[in-house]
Amino acid sequence: MSLPLKVEERCFGMTTVGEKGQVVVPAAARKSLKLSKGEKLLVFGMGHEMIVLAKISTIEQFASHLSKKLTTLKGALNKAKN
Repeated sequence: MSLPLKVEERCFGMTTVGEKGQVVVPAAARKSLKLSKGEKLLVFGMGHEMIVLAKISTIEQFASHLSKKLTTLKGALNKAKN
């Protein structure tokens, strides 16, 4: 099973960190990424001054896909050892 991921780079605009540390995801990004109210996002630090937001559902799909691939790889490695 392959994941329906498209590798695209986009800049959706700018946001401001509010008093409570909150940021607003621009409407164009919410629409394009199909984000809905209440959706959970993971926050990753990248480097010293960069953060990345990722939909939990996408991370779960990726983790499941990766787990299956690792199982296949372990099987191939075990056969190669024998």
